[in-house]
Amino acid sequence: MSEGLAEKKRGVRELAKVAGGVVLASFLFGFAMVPLYRIACEHVLGIKLAGDVVAADKVAAMAVDESRTVTVEFVASVNSKLPWAFAPEVSRVEVHPGKLTEAWFDATNTSHGAIVGNAVPSVAPSTASLYFNKTECFCFTEQKLDAGESRRMPVRFVVDPQLPASVKVLTLSYTFYANETATSRLGALAPAAPSLASH
Repeated sequence: MSEGLAEKKRGVRELAKVAGGVVLASFLFGFAMVPLYRIACEHVLGIKLAGDVVAADKVAAMAVDESRTVTVEFVASVNSKLPWAFAPEVSRVEVHPGKLTEAWFDATNTSHGAIVGNAVPSVAPSTASLYFNKTECFCFTEQKLDAGESRRMPVRFVVDPQLPASVKVLTLSYTFYANETATSRLGALAPAAPSLASH
């Protein structure tokens, strides 16, 4: 009888180890998703996500080409797991290559609790992504919005004058995803509810 009980305990311990390993692997996978996405896009597909800002001296060295205009379109979406409203303030702008341009995006948390989200950008056509340079961006940074909170977020960019003449339109897209790991940390940091014990 005791051998059977010991065997069951060993089985439970083994199961707990496997479950712990799965939880740890899932946790690490969540952290690795954004870097893996960036590596796949930039090194495998040749798409520059432009999550990193460019140096000010690089932008200053660009000459504005006033003889040419490029249309930059803005697209915003949210993953189905994220109860936010997210949209650009304007759907498109006409820019001169080499000129610093600013656009704004608005996000609103429509849920009843605080949520952390992360925006993943992309530029199309992919061949033109190397010529789209951001000097300020909310990409890949955690954005925490409380219940009902709204936020305006800027993106400042320069289209490189070396952009091939055949490219007349660029599309900058952002998709916001729920950062479940960071959101769960909010719950862990929340102050404990006051005790209701009677005196």
